[in-house]
Amino acid sequence: MITSASRLRRLFAREPLVVAPGAYDGLTTRLVEQAGFEAVYMTGAGTAAAHGYPDYGLLTGSEMADNAAFMAASASIPVIADADTGYGNELNVTRTVRDFERAGVAAIHIEDQVAPKRCGHLDGKEVIARDAFVGKISAAIAAKRDRDFIIIARTDARGVADLDEAIARANLALDAGADMAFVEAVQTLEEMAAVPSRVQGMCLLNVVPGGKTPTVSHEDARSMGYRLAICPGVLLRAIVPAADAALQALKQSGLPMRTGSEVAIADSFRRFGAAEWDALRREYAVREA
Repeated sequence: MITSASRLRRLFAREPLVVAPGAYDGLTTRLVEQAGFEAVYMTGAGTAAAHGYPDYGLLTGSEMADNAAFMAASASIPVIADADTGYGNELNVTRTVRDFERAGVAAIHIEDQVAPKRCGHLDGKEVIARDAFVGKISAAIAAKRDRDFIIIARTDARGVADLDEAIARANLALDAGADMAFVEAVQTLEEMAAVPSRVQGMCLLNVVPGGKTPTVSHEDARSMGYRLAICPGVLLRAIVPAADAALQALKQSGLPMRTGSEVAIADSFRRFGAAEWDALRREYAVREA
């Protein structure tokens, strides 16, 4: 059986760099797929915002896994999901892996922040001890039922200690069986380039304009040796100002704002699978004698 996880592994085997734009619901997941990207990232910050919260670790593991399931069901490309701290100790991590696997996602990342966590590009973070982090990653590996399911070990130690500590944690997690390392919030181009050369496995780069990490092109990330680039805020940052402008126009004029690219309602529904549902309606509609 070809699973979402096996498709993602094949993608890593074929592509030097996989780019996964951030999405946070079924609509944005479909937009990423329709734009031609081959993977999508379920952003924790975006998921929290869609629930009306800041990225402070306020959503539960079940809420995050449920959202991942909606996203995985809405498109055919693999979903890489933020699983925060694993939502507790090693037992909670075990359930988290099983829940996200059942949701149909291809990969998750689990971090070493103290709960409740916060966005990796904010100050004031705390991290758990090295052995506790390795224990969580080991539990995650043991909990996998699909051998292709990808566990990404994220460390926020750069913002709490230094780059050396973050690199050490990343390598310990890889030694424990993690498939990829995610060194969050490196602060200079030199640090960014150092991560793939010092980490003994595949590396993820988090592209966050306005965050602590310098913004680089995908080509630069590939040249440095990164294998996965996630862009968590690309849609959220575009959608919020556009929604603000549309609402202000409606409030001021009493009419919906015209964008110059209006499409018919039926055409907009087609982007979200109307043809498939119309075919089912035709096939199974009750026919009167």
